[in-house]
Amino acid sequence: MSTSPVTRMPRARDLGIPFTGKPGLNNAITDVPNLEVGYVTLIEGESVRTGVTAILPRGKEHVGTACAAGFYSLNGNGEMTGTIWLEETGAVAMPIMITNTHAVGPIHRGVIDWVNQYKPELAAQWLLPVVAETWDGYLNDINGSHLNTSHAIEAINTATNGPIAEGSVGGGTGMNCYEFKGGSGTSSRLVSYGADEYVVAAFVQANFGSRDELTIAGVPMADIDRPNQLGDSNWFAEDVMNARFPGGAGSVIVVIATNAPLLPAQCKALAKRVPLGLARTGTTGSHFSGDIFIAFSTANKGSLQSGFPIAEVGIDEYDQMKSIPWGRMDRFYTATVQAVEEAVVNALISNNDVQGRKGHISYALPHDQVLIKLRAANRI
Repeated sequence: MSTSPVTRMPRARDLGIPFTGKPGLNNAITDVPNLEVGYVTLIEGESVRTGVTAILPRGKEHVGTACAAGFYSLNGNGEMTGTIWLEETGAVAMPIMITNTHAVGPIHRGVIDWVNQYKPELAAQWLLPVVAETWDGYLNDINGSHLNTSHAIEAINTATNGPIAEGSVGGGTGMNCYEFKGGSGTSSRLVSYGADEYVVAAFVQANFGSRDELTIAGVPMADIDRPNQLGDSNWFAEDVMNARFPGGAGSVIVVIATNAPLLPAQCKALAKRVPLGLARTGTTGSHFSGDIFIAFSTANKGSLQSGFPIAEVGIDEYDQMKSIPWGRMDRFYTATVQAVEEAVVNALISNNDVQGRKGHISYALPHDQVLIKLRAANRI
């Protein structure tokens, strides 16, 4: 098992792939101040290729302090727990976890165990963690009980800010994207607003898309010459008689984070723009892909709290929130779309070939062929 590696691999911009917008210092979700990301990457034997990702909006110290939040589902063939309460209150206050489809239960319980250990005053009330998933059953023994509560705790405890690893790490370890090796990817954008500057950033667990859909910087990549055992072979028939794995299946989870002051409905509006960024990479949204997105703002600290009241109502005990006017939201929508597009490409570029369950191989996107196509199209 490896935990929270920061292995420097080439990213899309390192290859000269062009993107619009100005990235933050790390071009990552951790450009949002105080936000932390932790990984547990679980690689055991020939059949275990999975993990868990923890995103802490305000860092470990301030778990339990609410952030304005909203979520949006483009296609509901997936899971993101805690969203009913998120919709009710317009807030998220717990770590956001991403794992594989059949590990949601132990990771959910692990968050509760972490809070009970480190924030017992919160656990004494009630906890509704946000845990999202994508399906890694091609490379991973997804039905085995390999991930447990301790992995969730470890991912939270090792979460940090600064540069973070991408590709086959954390919850993205066993994932595929456009039938190449996919997984975890991130990107950020800086948004000027008068005298202020804010960060809008994306983190994706990319496990979606068919090979014939992939587009990078506006250039089709469908005919890249690389084996496609996931899409071309009849591997799924070994597990389910007469069934063939449908193209585009898998799912994508996207987390949008910003320090711009936004209302919950404005966070939801950012989440609704995520599909536009995904579409720039080619996907049309498969029925067999759960495409679920969450967005939150770390501004307005102290607002939207929902704990039990501990005294009588005090003088001037009101929530007060500052927000970007709705008529000024377009630049934040633009930043969201730009960051999502680049995060997906980073998940593809920062990767290697991975072999897993039953000898299945997921091949990484070949950098040389991508660059040849971009040069031929005068994109670089």
